[in-house]
Amino acid sequence: MALTRQTMTDEQRKSVAVEYLKAFDNAGVTSGGGSILELFATDAQVYFPKWGLASGRDEIGRLFGDVGATLKSIHHHFAHFNWIFSGGDLLVCEGTSHGEHRDGPWRAGVPAWGAGHWCDVFEIRDWQIQRCFIYLDPDYAGQDTGRYPWLADKPNQR
Repeated sequence: MALTRQTMTDEQRKSVAVEYLKAFDNAGVTSGGGSILELFATDAQVYFPKWGLASGRDEIGRLFGDVGATLKSIHHHFAHFNWIFSGGDLLVCEGTSHGEHRDGPWRAGVPAWGAGHWCDVFEIRDWQIQRCFIYLDPDYAGQDTGRYPWLADKPNQR
């Protein structure tokens, strides 16, 4: 097996990340009809809060299956993304979303402290995601309030 490294521009890396996020909005199917897993290197890693680190496509598939089974729908707000480029293989996307979790709906900003704000750190090389660390509140429906005293006096406002 030959080691290949294709030089990619920031915009090309961004296009891979956008394809990944759009596939989530489309139940894990890419714009070309393939699986979201095809966007990952075979030895890629994905981190998701409260799930942990998944290594390799099989584990990543389990992670996405576990999380996806709790979601009825998700919609990313592409027009409002903030992108940070490293000049290398790393890029960061900060954004918002809305959708429906099995425990109820969510929308970024409703309430202000709720789910829907997220940040993903990608490492993309050779047209594949090598690493994606997802940072968000996995309590999509905003039900985990009892452990946070600062939320006790705030209405859910859904």
